[in-house]
Amino acid sequence: MFVIFNENTAYPIKTWLSGIDRMEESCLEQAYHLSNLPFLHKWVCLMPDTHTGKGMPIGGVIATKDVIIPNAVGVDIGCGMVFVATDVKYEEIKDIKVGSASVMQSMIGGIMRSVPVGFESHKQKQESAVLDRALDNMEKYEANHRLTHLIDEGYFQVGTLGGGNHFIELQVDEEGYLCIMIHSGSRHLGKEICDYFHNKARELNQRWYSRVPDEYRLAFLPVQTDEGKSYINWMTLALDYAFENRERMLEKTCEVVKEHMKRYAGLTVSFTDKINCHHNYASLENHYDANVWVHRKGATRVRLGERAVIPGAMGSYSYVVEGRGNEESFCTSSHGAGRAYSRSGAMKAFTTEQVMVDLKEQGVTLGKRKKNDVAEECRFAYKDIDEVMAQQTDIVTPVRKLKTVGVVKG
Repeated sequence: MFVIFNENTAYPIKTWLSGIDRMEESCLEQAYHLSNLPFLHKWVCLMPDTHTGKGMPIGGVIATKDVIIPNAVGVDIGCGMVFVATDVKYEEIKDIKVGSASVMQSMIGGIMRSVPVGFESHKQKQESAVLDRALDNMEKYEANHRLTHLIDEGYFQVGTLGGGNHFIELQVDEEGYLCIMIHSGSRHLGKEICDYFHNKARELNQRWYSRVPDEYRLAFLPVQTDEGKSYINWMTLALDYAFENRERMLEKTCEVVKEHMKRYAGLTVSFTDKINCHHNYASLENHYDANVWVHRKGATRVRLGERAVIPGAMGSYSYVVEGRGNEESFCTSSHGAGRAYSRSGAMKAFTTEQVMVDLKEQGVTLGKRKKNDVAEECRFAYKDIDEVMAQQTDIVTPVRKLKTVGVVKG
């Protein structure tokens, strides 16, 4: 970790990278903007997977006094990871055939039939305890009538993956055991909430002659205002919905794995060591004797002894980690490997054929209906996950290293 503190910064920027040359210029500029916020607490943190975002870098962490910033949480509120391990070794089942397909190919196909991906939604309303509670407490949401339709619409999206960097992976740990990892968030709900309250904050900031320039895209809401309270209510709803969304997909995926193990291998599977964690959110926490709103945008909370999930890219490695309680990072780690290429940049740099050949060489079964944009999410488009992990040894201790063997993408 090194510190950036110069004529461009009012507060320090603590950076878990090997050097400033490892940062995009636009990412550094966004960090400078954060460091000049008048309500910042202590410093800005940049995780080793940091790269340019909207307003605030992905892999950025800030703590604020009495205000909350929608764009410092991001558009996919509650995006995060769920993980579970099995007691079945992959070697026991990898050579089993299901017709002309391998058992892995069959499981990936079964997951794709069970979980809508990309822009797909369920045709019928699904059960959702989170949305049921929201309907029972509509007084918390009615003031923002332009958003209330999202609650009804959410019943059709709960238990769906989405697209982009979201995935369902079957993985193998270092002892050979099959594991499941899922990356997804609050779907359309989170984006609409972020955009609505960011625009609301912009209007109010202009009315207050805010010291935060509009071009920073960091419009804020004081938490004691009606607008601030409303954002927190809606953000919390999106967090709970994202958590439930991952749980629902995990249930479906476990059912597919369980059915295949029983039917084709005569094995009864147990699922253990579950972790479900967010990496896009803000929460009220106490750091350095102050109650502050910690914004983690593409960053994962790792308190002392707390377990979390840090994915790599498909065909690469991922990690389950345990937090070391590092206060300098506000008890936060990276949320993944971090992009080395933008999506459009990756499409220009790597061909579909290159990526498909690489996945085959890596022994990875890909489940994806349209392959023409697969380069956007190839492992070459991301930083080296092991290099990222090496930059945060003071933040987390790896407890499980996992290799992709099957992946479902939108």
